[in-house]
Amino acid sequence: MSSDLPPERLRRIGDYALIGDCETAALVSRAGSIDWLCLPRFDSPACFAALLGDKENGCWSIAPEDPACEVTRCYREGTLILETRFETASGAATLIDFMAPREPLADVVRIVRGDWGEIDFITHLILRFDYGRTIPWVTRADEQTLTAIAGPDQLILRTPVPLRGEDHSTVGRFTIRAGDRVPFALTHQSSLATHFAPCDPEAALARTQAFWQTFSDRMPDVGDWTPMVKRSLITLKALTFEPTGGMVAAVTTSLPEWVGGVRNWDYRYCWLRDATFTLQAFMQLGFYEEAKAWRDWLLRAVAGEPAQLQIMYGVGGERQLPEWEVPWLAGFRGSRPVRIGNGAAAQMQLDVFGEISDALMQAGKGGMAPHPRAGALRHVGLEYLGRIWREPDSGIWEVRGEKLHFTHSKVMAWVAFDRAACAATHNAEEKVTVCRWRAMADTIHAEVCAEGFDAQLNSFVQSYGSKQLDASLLQLALVGFLPPEDPRIVGTIEAIQKRLSWEGLLRRYDTGMVDDGLPPGEGVFLACSFWLVDNLALIGRHEEACSLLQHLASLGNDLGLFAEEYDPRTREMLGNFPQAFSHVGLINSALNLHRHFGPARTRAAHDEAVEQGAMSPR
Repeated sequence: MSSDLPPERLRRIGDYALIGDCETAALVSRAGSIDWLCLPRFDSPACFAALLGDKENGCWSIAPEDPACEVTRCYREGTLILETRFETASGAATLIDFMAPREPLADVVRIVRGDWGEIDFITHLILRFDYGRTIPWVTRADEQTLTAIAGPDQLILRTPVPLRGEDHSTVGRFTIRAGDRVPFALTHQSSLATHFAPCDPEAALARTQAFWQTFSDRMPDVGDWTPMVKRSLITLKALTFEPTGGMVAAVTTSLPEWVGGVRNWDYRYCWLRDATFTLQAFMQLGFYEEAKAWRDWLLRAVAGEPAQLQIMYGVGGERQLPEWEVPWLAGFRGSRPVRIGNGAAAQMQLDVFGEISDALMQAGKGGMAPHPRAGALRHVGLEYLGRIWREPDSGIWEVRGEKLHFTHSKVMAWVAFDRAACAATHNAEEKVTVCRWRAMADTIHAEVCAEGFDAQLNSFVQSYGSKQLDASLLQLALVGFLPPEDPRIVGTIEAIQKRLSWEGLLRRYDTGMVDDGLPPGEGVFLACSFWLVDNLALIGRHEEACSLLQHLASLGNDLGLFAEEYDPRTREMLGNFPQAFSHVGLINSALNLHRHFGPARTRAAHDEAVEQGAMSPR
């Protein structure tokens, strides 16, 4: 494999690895190039944006000069420390990449370790602030320190490797021999600040390893699902913004749902919809501190007038997320436009009321102490929902076409009232209110069964009066709208499998048949496929569910990371990466099947999948 940055047209989303410090994150290619990094936060402007353009939009590569090198990579067990091993005819060396927990600045640390023989390396640093547009002013502070400043931002590179300027970039060459360790540390700080004490790369490595292992060692054993669940758990932690507890949907913007298409969105924000799924994943694994931080972020973000409730917020609870296009970035493999911000934040989506109500109930069931504002929030939110639930909305998939009476949205409105009634204390003062909530839930339930079910199709449908199916309807059984054995649920599952399946995986809906305001074209949606696993388990088709989960697990990249979608034709991941929704789905499905099968059954299922070629043996 060549160590050069692959041509932009040949890059694949799954070629990247994630490193992060729980406040921001970087993507590192197989070739040792950091092609995406936003500082100081997930949603800050990128200083390395080659992912969405070319190397002139910013990247930092460290790789052998010999293009004929073999590359392998892995994470250190239980951590987010990436090790990329380069082997040539003359030797082998390992590039160790990580971001250290902040004390208090953001540090990207790269250490090249000589394993055997010797290799000539080259490092090529191209810094571009403002999403690849602004060339900084670079100066040499001393023999081992460079500073790069543009506007409010400053990056400081410290390394013993001799560096020189070359065509608005920084280049250094060095030879690594067995036993050598050559460090690089890139630190971000305000351009107004004086320099802090330099990062000690080796001490930072030890501190980072201890941080991640202390976290991941708390995870219980879940049989043969343990390795992939642990990797997904670490990924979710990396997507969490530590200062507030908010979790971004992904660390990227505008990675395409179809290569060359226009369905390219900014996912560096926190969706309320993720709340219930994430809380379940954290609490079922015993990570109550992380679950509580996410719950508390949620309640801070949504505080205020319920009519102003948004479906997503910034990592600090910000409400203003204006969407704009970046004309100077060509997009991932030509997929334009590149978007910053997300206009869907202004949409009305009824289901978020259900997600909030369900999250609060799940938190209570998990033993989490009640939040002092939760009760008041529930009352004012449901009062408002009671006035608007009959209105059409933009739905779970945030369509940019006509608003409709989406069945899933109405079901989640039912969830909001149902969960509130279940979670109430049922004291004398609340009795009348609880009865009103229960009556409202019954009214919504009856309407959905009458308007959202098509007897001819023997299935619930995407929206009232429609003949289209939607994978979000798999939520009906998962939220308890009807029991899983109900013929209408079984019929819906089977109809979705038949109509939305692509090589056994699910599309969200048929973009060629539904006017969602955009040209058709996207891959299968991994979270929906995990929901199918859960539904198959609910209706007793456990072997089929296990087989599907094993297949889904095999679709991740070599590091166990998942994007939002997948293209069965080209066998590559699509959409923003890594995607929290996909990793949460994997965790919850694995836990559901672990409870049914136990270790012995999952071992047998794994062995069968290996024999059939669906998985690689461990």
